[in-house]
Parts: sequence; C-alpha cells; structure tokens
Amino acid sequence: MKSRYFAAAAAVTTFAAVALSPAVSLACACGCGIFDVGADSMAPSDSPSGVTVWLRYDFMDQNQNFEGVNKAPASDNDDKKLQTDFYTLGGDYRVNHDWTLMAVLPVVARAFTTTDDGTVFGPAGSRYTAHDNAIGDLELSALYTGFSEDMSTGLSFGVKLPTGDSRGPIGPLGGAEIDRDSLPGSGSTDLLVGGYHAGALNASGKLAYFVQARYQFAIATERGYRPGNELDAAVGVSYNVGQLGVLTKVAPVLSLLQSDRVHDTGPAADPLNSGYDRTLIAPGIDLRINKVQLYADVELPIYQHLNAAPSVAIEGTSGQLVASALWKLQMSYDF
Repeated sequence: MKSRYFAAAAAVTTFAAVALSPAVSLACACGCGIFDVGADSMAPSDSPSGVTVWLRYDFMDQNQNFEGVNKAPASDNDDKKLQTDFYTLGGDYRVNHDWTLMAVLPVVARAFTTTDDGTVFGPAGSRYTAHDNAIGDLELSALYTGFSEDMSTGLSFGVKLPTGDSRGPIGPLGGAEIDRDSLPGSGSTDLLVGGYHAGALNASGKLAYFVQARYQFAIATERGYRPGNELDAAVGVSYNVGQLGVLTKVAPVLSLLQSDRVHDTGPAADPLNSGYDRTLIAPGIDLRINKVQLYADVELPIYQHLNAAPSVAIEGTSGQLVASALWKLQMSYDF
C-alpha cells in the first residue's frame, strides 16, 4: 500500500491465507480490500529521504442487489444501501535498499440502510438508516526489495490489527444497528502476504507494466466471527508522457483488478450470502508536481459473481449489495 504506480508493478505468485472482509446475518459485502492493490500501491517510496506519507480517499455506493452473476430484486435482500467514505492515512520508511516499513490506518464513514427485525429501531419490516464513523483496522507491514538493484520486485509481510470498531452503534431497542460485515473493523487479527513486480515495455521506459497481489487470512477472531480469506490482485500498464506545464509527470494508467473472497464463518456470519469473485477495469491518471504525487482512478466491474442463498425462504434474505463503480483519489508527499 503506497502510492506509486510506475514502480509498482508486480509479480507475485503464491501466498498463504488471508481475511479482511467481515460478515453478518444480513448480506452486503464490504469489498474494500480491492483498494489496496492497483497502480498506486505496494511499491516502496523513491523519496530521497526514504520517507513518504499519503492520504487516500475511496468511495463506494452499494445499492444494487446481486445473486450469482445477475442483478436481483431489492426485495430479496433485507439490506438496501451501503454508502461508504474511506479516508486512509499511510506512510512508509525505506530503512535501506532491501527493506521498507509501512503503516496504514483507515477512517470509515458509513451510512447503512436496512430492514429492522424488530430489535433495533421499530417493528419488524420497518426500514432505517444507521451511521457509523470510526477508525478502522491498523495495518503494519515490511517490504523486502533486495532481489534486484532497481527494486523492481518485492515481497511484503504484515499484520492487520483489530483496532477498528467491530461492534457498531446500538439502536434504542437494544439491537445492533449495523451488521458485522458492514462495520469499520472485522474484529480479527489477520496476516497479510503480497508482492509486486514492475518493468518497462519499451526502450525508453515510458511504457511500463506492473503486476501485484495481496492475500489476507485471519489467525485470531472475535466473538466467533471469522471473515473470509481474500485475494486481491492487479495487472496494468502506464505511459509516462513526461512534463506538462507545472506537472513534472503525467502518466495515464489502465489496470485490471481481480478480487476473490471465500465465505465468512462463525455464529455472527452469513456463509450463504458472503464471498465473491469479481473483475474490474480501472482507467486512471498519475500526476506529479515535484515531491507531490496525485493518483486517481475509477474501478468498473466487468464480471461479478456473488454468493447468495438459493432461496429467500432459507433465512429471509438472499444476495449481496454491489456498487456500479468504485472511486479512488490519493495524494502522497516525498520528504
């Protein structure tokens, strides 16, 4: 997780377990792990001092119910809408040529519209919107880049700590306002394993490619809830146009993202309505003004398969909420 598409290009192949997603008795997958890969991610800073800090804003408006590969009636899903603003602060410190230390802390603002079961705000079947603004789970990792002189290949190893809100606000009738799969924190401690590789596609190096991936899995859980293991990967190309006006770098980027998550498990999970695999295409732009880098993209689903209960009769709800687009804007500063 670091903003730097140009050197961020990565080829990692095998990782071991993961889980960053939450789950619950209703169905609306978070899917936020996809923001941690892509053109602005994972590669070490090229700051002269070795220190870079960055702020990322991500946005999702999940308002369409999906079952399998198809849109499904909203009436099948008790959850109606999940709108999320992610404000993520990160930084990395390049200790030496071989090692870089990274830290990432998100702040999550969520508005969740769902159907009451008679335990939160009012009568069963009534609809309400709950809000939760809270710190998410802190991630700490180390990146090894000693494979080559240009640091074009790296492997990362890290941990996600349960610092985020995994309980949520409580309604006036005593029930939880927001489900476990929609809270800022999963309550679990996860291991993170990933890697990247970057390279040039022409002699000048202006046309470049990147490949990267990250895998998470929970090693400790809270109150019996275990989020599903998740793999997020990206492959893409960029073209450095060069200097343009005050901009010292202008580079269009095109990425293909893949995200796979298995079912959540445990007494607070909804295994039937959790887990997915999806592919997204992300056109973006990478700009630099001296020590300041700006990156923005929009991630558009081109394939989605979301697990769903085969019948609403099984547990009263079926499907998961998806967004038509995911938005990302990141600014970093090299000290």
